[in-house]
Amino acid sequence: MSDWVPCTVHFLSKSLAERDCRWWPVSWAPPRAMHHGRTPHVTEIPAESEKAGFRSDVTVELVKHSAADSDVLWAARVSTAGEQSLEEITKDPERSKGLINFLMRDRHGSPFEHNSMTFFISAPIFVFREFMRHRVGWSYNEESGRYRRLEPVFYVPGEARKLVQQGRPGKYEFVEGTAAQHELTGRVMEDAYRHAYEAYQEMLAAGVAREVARSVLPVGLFSSMYATCNARSLMHFLGLRTQHEQAAVPSFPQREIEMVGEKMEAAWSRLMPLTHAAFNANGRVAP
Repeated sequence: MSDWVPCTVHFLSKSLAERDCRWWPVSWAPPRAMHHGRTPHVTEIPAESEKAGFRSDVTVELVKHSAADSDVLWAARVSTAGEQSLEEITKDPERSKGLINFLMRDRHGSPFEHNSMTFFISAPIFVFREFMRHRVGWSYNEESGRYRRLEPVFYVPGEARKLVQQGRPGKYEFVEGTAAQHELTGRVMEDAYRHAYEAYQEMLAAGVAREVARSVLPVGLFSSMYATCNARSLMHFLGLRTQHEQAAVPSFPQREIEMVGEKMEAAWSRLMPLTHAAFNANGRVAP
């Protein structure tokens, strides 16, 4: 039986639709036949020719949003204007950027929650383990290693990734590695990834359940998820997970989650430029 079956998929995002989505893994496909109301047993046979792929980047796409600077204004003005605050929906928010700055500076946070952004993110599992520590104002749905066979795509640091840690905990910095260290890192990681995925395939071919076989896979494996937030929860994330010269409170994030944060911030800054500017002007501290 083939490992893959054709499917029809409808996407909200054109860029997502352009991905190679012509086939589902058999584990995602509807059953082709039913016997006495039960799905026939299917033994997963991994493709022998499947080879590991390696990436040093991350994917972040804004797939859906309801977010604008005017959302902050009508939410704030209801406290003094009541029903008349609805007029803010049709007005140019530029005229009230001073109010946005006031709310940010004095940390009146709730008006920044009346918006929504949903991102599709593909990144190493170790990034998601840090990411999901952010719970307030966030919702997540991640790719499942129980319900589908995980693809052999793994993270290897790029040439620009600083490899060497210097200093004591809480006061250390990363510096460039030597050419030999970069070569060693790439070679050892790729070899380990290949060996782990071969073990995973071997267990699947022997009929071992996906939820058991996945235990041998490392946290450098790429996963994908949808993450939904509002501007306030995103600002809190950015304050901790990005390093920025305007930050009043310095942060020292791991570079890989910072790469995700930078791409999310770029998308958000286009949706809510006045809010983003006020965030920077007031030390990048979430209200």
